[in-house]
Amino acid sequence: MNIELNGVAKLDDLGVIRAQGEEAANFLQGQLTQDFLLLTQAEARLAAFCSAKGRMQASFIGFKRSPTDILLLCSRDILAATLKRLSMFVLRAKVKLSDASDLFLLYGLAGAALKITTENIADYADGAWAKADFDAISLVNLYPTDAVARALWVAPVDTPAPKGAALTPEQWAWGEVRSGIATITEPVVEAFVPQMLNYESVGGVNFKKGCYPGQEVVARSQFRGTLKRRAYLAHCEAPLSAGDELFAPDDATQPCGMVVQAAPAPLGGFDAIVSMQISAFAAGAVHARQADGPPLTLSPAPYPLLADI
Repeated sequence: MNIELNGVAKLDDLGVIRAQGEEAANFLQGQLTQDFLLLTQAEARLAAFCSAKGRMQASFIGFKRSPTDILLLCSRDILAATLKRLSMFVLRAKVKLSDASDLFLLYGLAGAALKITTENIADYADGAWAKADFDAISLVNLYPTDAVARALWVAPVDTPAPKGAALTPEQWAWGEVRSGIATITEPVVEAFVPQMLNYESVGGVNFKKGCYPGQEVVARSQFRGTLKRRAYLAHCEAPLSAGDELFAPDDATQPCGMVVQAAPAPLGGFDAIVSMQISAFAAGAVHARQADGPPLTLSPAPYPLLADI
């Protein structure tokens, strides 16, 4: 890629679910794929909220503002439904769940803008999911886009915006796709188990923690060799959207995969994260929407898969 992300993007497509109370971490521990009891305030984590069948109902980037105050960042289009589902399990737990989207500003920083923001932070650490707090601001490192460092900037609404050249939402969305880290949105709710999006390889699943909805299915996929789908990067000259089905030319009736996330590519066409059969990726010649639809150019995820390490 000849395009390099560099600047600041306001992330209006993300929202915030807030878990507050002395049992906030314990509650999330029992609902999500990530270990929130061991989570320190110097790190964030990717996590999934699964159905009983192990299918992802939501994905989050979660972190602690304090031991009793945890923020979960997710796609706004599924926030209300996700909050309602999570709230059903609170029962007598000493935790309050709320939509805190209007209380926080969310920005994405990339390249020089991130460097400017972090140059005076004494405890800033490189690496995905590392977190630093300064002046009521939380900065969460993300996976890079084509080797360009990126981070989420989260702060109360009265905080001045971070400095840097402006990135459009479309540019940031393209960078998200190129990072290979998929976010669950409404069109793909309950379409994937976490491993179909490589979540176990990017810190989104902890196999040593206690039970959570769908845990048996997720564990079985990991340890019994039943996983037949993975996430890859794709490019198409035609438009792509989350939820578009993918087809191999030898079977026009059964899709071999699905578009998880897509964005316009700066040099033309569309880039996407796709989840598809491993065998179909190996064979190539995959098309969007129908067997003779627009062809895809496929490439591996931009990080090593756990099974390959």
